[in-house]
Amino acid sequence: MDWRFSRMAGRMKSSVIRETLKITKKPGIISFGGGLPASELFPSEELIEASTKVLKENSSNALQYATTEGYPKLRKAIADVLADEGISASPDDILITGGSQQGLDLVGRIFIDEGETVVTAEPTYLGAIQAFNAFNPRYITLPSDDDGMTVDGLEELVEKNRPRFIYLVPTFQNPDGRTLPLSRRKKIVEIAKKYSVPIIEDDPYSYLFYEGTVPPPIKSIYPDGTILLGTFSKLLAPGLRIAWTVAPCEAYEKLVKQKQGADLHTNTFAQYVVYEYLAAGHLKQHIEDVKKLYSRRMKIMLECIERYFPEEVSWTKPTGGLFLWVVLPEKVNATELLPKAVENNVAYIPGSAFYPNGGGHNTIRMNFSKPTESEIEIGIKKLGEVFKEALKK
Repeated sequence: MDWRFSRMAGRMKSSVIRETLKITKKPGIISFGGGLPASELFPSEELIEASTKVLKENSSNALQYATTEGYPKLRKAIADVLADEGISASPDDILITGGSQQGLDLVGRIFIDEGETVVTAEPTYLGAIQAFNAFNPRYITLPSDDDGMTVDGLEELVEKNRPRFIYLVPTFQNPDGRTLPLSRRKKIVEIAKKYSVPIIEDDPYSYLFYEGTVPPPIKSIYPDGTILLGTFSKLLAPGLRIAWTVAPCEAYEKLVKQKQGADLHTNTFAQYVVYEYLAAGHLKQHIEDVKKLYSRRMKIMLECIERYFPEEVSWTKPTGGLFLWVVLPEKVNATELLPKAVENNVAYIPGSAFYPNGGGHNTIRMNFSKPTESEIEIGIKKLGEVFKEALKK
């Protein structure tokens, strides 16, 4: 049919992660590709109890249309969780969204006009690139070192280009596992404040620290200039699609209006269930259980990489989150090498997908939360063999 689609529809491309995950459906594949939580950790019994309570005691509300902003009791519970992290937020500052991905989309809707500038790290989260690409921005990126996005030259870039916002995943970043130290957070805030540029702080991972502590959230340092995105996807279960956006008043009102046009409101029943789960006091212990398992898997992956990868390969050494980052020699193209890895029953995500302006052909994102300990050792050994073979050419 000769249908005329919008320019936005033409710009949107399928996620390389989703396409790679299709490959992993092949029997016998060990996948380091997705950012999937370990499904054996889902708190099924507690969620059954919460669901039953909601249906027995409050089904008339939980199964009904609701306000766009979200269930008030859940917003209050999230405000209490944030307070423990040094973030002062009223329930009226919190918008419940359908996963953080919707929060990213809403941010793009209220800030980005075609051709306007967005500043971010290189690499950065692919889901954010996808969400923002719908509005056709111009990306200015700063390279990353062991401490995340570098800040040298940031002020000059901001002064010259006046970006709509600075987007960061400052703690255990997806895709590379790096964390911005407090000194860089303060420097970024100083520049953002000077030029009145909002900071978008995407924070799915800060609760998942396995060694030491994490720096304070940027939102706690610069509350009036930061929009914070948080989620229960990595803490409880991604299928619930319950997340939140915390924004100053003027931006909050615009986010709410955009969400009204997108979906009216987030799943009411799921909101009620998550609230009951939190009210029962399960979250803190559950997070400790999650951290215990992921910490062990991360250490095993790092040990196996040290043992099996060729010496020409380097990698990050995170202390939390779900990912680490592998850098191959320049002559190796990770995308072209992926079919060979799949032939050997192991899969990964090529890092080039995380570069909004192109690049990173020799990089790889590795996930350690989903595969079992035995799968990690077998898979890393297989990948090491694939890399060694590629380096011979």
